[in-house]
Amino acid sequence: MPIRIPNDLPATKTLTDENIFVMTETRAIRQDIRPLQVLLLNLMPTKIETETQLARLLGNTPLQVELELMQTASHEAKNVSQEHMLKFYATFDQVRRRYFDGMIITGAPVEKMAFEEVEYWDELCEIMEWSKTHVHSTFHICWGAQAALYYHYGIPKHLLDEKLSGVFEHRVERRSSMLVRGFDDVFLAPHSRHTTIRREDVEACDKLRILASSDKAGVYMMMTDGGRQVFITGHSEYGHDTLQKEYLRDKGQGLNPHVPERYFPNDDDTQTPLVTWRSHANLLYQNWLNYYVYQTTPYDINAIEPMA
Repeated sequence: MPIRIPNDLPATKTLTDENIFVMTETRAIRQDIRPLQVLLLNLMPTKIETETQLARLLGNTPLQVELELMQTASHEAKNVSQEHMLKFYATFDQVRRRYFDGMIITGAPVEKMAFEEVEYWDELCEIMEWSKTHVHSTFHICWGAQAALYYHYGIPKHLLDEKLSGVFEHRVERRSSMLVRGFDDVFLAPHSRHTTIRREDVEACDKLRILASSDKAGVYMMMTDGGRQVFITGHSEYGHDTLQKEYLRDKGQGLNPHVPERYFPNDDDTQTPLVTWRSHANLLYQNWLNYYVYQTTPYDINAIEPMA
């Protein structure tokens, strides 16, 4: 089944060219079916690229998904036109009375700042609190995961000595979780961040379960019992050249970054990067949508119950 997105969203052409099954609004309204309502709070500066990456993964499932985009009203995007934001993005005030089967909160390039210093922190806290009563399952990515772990459970982030960048090995720790169904014992996933959370802090919280981790990148995948909240510290949604673009940007700014680990062949940044995490990324989002959204969300979306 397809992902349903606005007719003229830039991602539509990209996904169609990649043979991803996309259904535009015009075609979708002719089908007598309730698609899953998924809200994407996009905090990344590269809005269009992030929209496309996540739509690509959500569209590669057997479920019909209607994706809605949201921005924070307290921060104005500077790397995409206001025309794009006004045309495709809602604000929290426009959706706060609605219910959603699933929600994704992305990362953001503000991780070196204290949470409370982030321009839109108060608004984000309001959205995260709202998600407990209006969203069946919320999927948090990278800084979005750190922010939610801090807000909901008081788990702090810690500054790393140097940026963690590359594609790292992870090991499944909790095979009984449906979120890792079909995963190999060891799988790869990208990371790109300056901060981390500590395992002992997560283990001290009786609400959280660690599903997978990495010797180098730390705790990777966590969730609450029942899957109402999922936390991913890496960027499984990244495209083939996202780490490359970030690396070249940092290099161009004179930051002298390390070559992303296990990304370029022979660590040679003049070569084309290898994609080694795509199958894991697709499986992760398929499992989330199927087992923790579709299989358990009420048919009447307004009957979503508050988190315990």
